[in-house]
Amino acid sequence: MSNLLIIAIILALGVAGFIMGRGRALRSAGGDKRELHSLPIYYGANVALSALLPAAGLLAIWLIAQPFAINNAVSGLILDESIEETGTRDLVMADVRRVAEGLDRAVDTGAMDAEASFALNTDTDDVRDTLGSLGVALGSDVTPDTLAAAQRYRELSGTGNLFKTLAVIAAGLIGLGVTYLRTHKDFRARNTVENGVLLLLIGAACIAVLTTLGIVLSLIFNTIEFFRLYQASEFFLGTNWSPSFSGRGQTSALGILPLLWGTLYISFVALLVAVPLGLFAAIYLSEYASKGVRSVAKPLLEVLAGIPTIVYGLFALLTVGPLLVEAFGEGGLFGVSWMAGGTAVMTAGLVMGIMLIPFVSSLSDDIINAVPQAMRDGSYGLGATKSETVRQVILPAALPGIVGAVLLAASRAIGETMIVVLGAGAAARLSLNPFEAMTTVTAKIVSQLTGDSDFASPEALVAFALGITLFVITLGLNVFALYIVRKYREQYD
Repeated sequence: MSNLLIIAIILALGVAGFIMGRGRALRSAGGDKRELHSLPIYYGANVALSALLPAAGLLAIWLIAQPFAINNAVSGLILDESIEETGTRDLVMADVRRVAEGLDRAVDTGAMDAEASFALNTDTDDVRDTLGSLGVALGSDVTPDTLAAAQRYRELSGTGNLFKTLAVIAAGLIGLGVTYLRTHKDFRARNTVENGVLLLLIGAACIAVLTTLGIVLSLIFNTIEFFRLYQASEFFLGTNWSPSFSGRGQTSALGILPLLWGTLYISFVALLVAVPLGLFAAIYLSEYASKGVRSVAKPLLEVLAGIPTIVYGLFALLTVGPLLVEAFGEGGLFGVSWMAGGTAVMTAGLVMGIMLIPFVSSLSDDIINAVPQAMRDGSYGLGATKSETVRQVILPAALPGIVGAVLLAASRAIGETMIVVLGAGAAARLSLNPFEAMTTVTAKIVSQLTGDSDFASPEALVAFALGITLFVITLGLNVFALYIVRKYREQYD
């Protein structure tokens, strides 16, 4: 039974539980709502939640645990020779899963007899041809042990899915039945439902925290593995980035300094564009614009934040880059030859700055509007003009929040990927020329994990070291922004 159908059954149990619980409560009170401890809706919600939550929780746990259990049971069937030929056990297991899915598809479509597809003496070339005709892409030859592992994988998956269906439906029915029998007019249904909702909220908060923790731990463990294969001093202090996937890991130079320089340089150019434009736009919208203009201009400005970054990247590649080459390239408008190609720090920085304008303007606008009107009135009462009030009263009062907004925009710029990939190029170099192509940490994370990489090599594991370095930098900026806002924020009555 598919997971979608199981979810539909769980929802049907919840609806049935709601109707049954509400009806039983009313019957126990003789149809008089005033005799009930809680409103009738709470009795129905109590039975519905008792049916939904255990079943949904068990389904979620089962979906997470079953693949791990099956992989551990099947991986023992893979011969060492197959692992040596393919490269890693993970790649062999990926083929096993694809073969198992292909066998399911072949049996369902009648392209392969069920018994023949599971026989260990089946011609593996015939199996491969059949799976290929069904569009199943395989990374290596289908060996007999791969076919046997796929057979076992399919059997365990079928058994696990059967028990999953029975267990989830049974959990829902048991929860519904037990709570239904406990339902009567004196039952404190409202208290129970509110406690259940509180547990749901706590669970949602825990999931968010645990997800963050899982991301950090995955980065840490893979980074530790990388530093076992590659010296940390060469990574953090190296000035050359030249990875090689030729199988000779010792020939790769994996120095992060050129990538960090490109990341910070492009972010600096972006902030030079975004901060003045965003801050001036915020001052105009909050202090000078009429309500009609503000109601139109502010949403239009914030539309920039909703444009996908890949669109910005294409804009940088197809529009901004050629314009800069026409202006600063050989034979350009200014008669200089500073820029040889359209991909450069300036191209990515300008487009990224445009993308960051709504981040700076929206946050700064909210912060400026939070300055009490009494401070403006006091300044005007002392004879100050509007511009003097903005410069000498409003901006100093809002400065901590504006600094925090700029630092948050910097964190966003440092983590940008698509604009850099399309607009800045892929050259890892240390240079002060903004019209040269450079690259960033995020762009190299993408390139290092693209394709069938061997995760046992330092050239693939370096992506995790790059990721945790970027994570620490952005986390530090966010913490510093929060510190600035809290330390220098003035409290107004």
